[in-house]
Amino acid sequence: MKLVLFDCDGTLVDSVGLIHAVMTRTFLHFGHAAPDVEHTKAIIGLSLDLAIATMQGKPDVDHEAGAMALYYKAVFAEVRVEQGFEEPLYDGIAEVIAAMVRRDDLLIGAVTGKSRRGLDGVLETHGLKPHFVVSRTADECPSKPNPAMVLECCRETGMDARDAVVIGDAIYDMQMGKAAGARAIGVSWGYSTTAALLLAGADAVVDHPADLLAHVMKGTVDA
Repeated sequence: MKLVLFDCDGTLVDSVGLIHAVMTRTFLHFGHAAPDVEHTKAIIGLSLDLAIATMQGKPDVDHEAGAMALYYKAVFAEVRVEQGFEEPLYDGIAEVIAAMVRRDDLLIGAVTGKSRRGLDGVLETHGLKPHFVVSRTADECPSKPNPAMVLECCRETGMDARDAVVIGDAIYDMQMGKAAGARAIGVSWGYSTTAALLLAGADAVVDHPADLLAHVMKGTVDA
């Protein structure tokens, strides 16, 4: 039995447009210049207050970063409606999850820097929530790359971290997975690069969701 833990933004769904629009409004509201979209991409995966502090070059979360995080959460839904943003699944994600669900030797979960409301919204929108038996978000755990999200999911499901596989597009996902003692598989369709993911400890990097199952089952008899 293996536990497959997916990141959300940049792995399951393409959400950078929405995240960047909300981040831009937040920075402007607090009197700061609008961030570049590449700057926004680089922090996706971190918990929101730490992401904002990192974008500002601060070593730690301070009062302003905390206030900005609260404002971001408050206007997120408004920006999504105003600008018509969606968070679409990447092509092939629904199919690979369906393939994993059909196996009786896999459990599926999520580990994300999103809020609980944000993750539940994505999973419900795309009809995936029944397939995810465990999840941890930024509301419940320290920010990636701290391994707490992975370790708590393992404890809840009775799995050993050595039998867990973290799938994500960010260096923080790879670092978190390896820190927990799990395997880490990077995906190239998100917001980082293959080279950066490998440098961060990825055991493999795949270019299409259809390639994920074979890597997840690597080393398993009758894969």
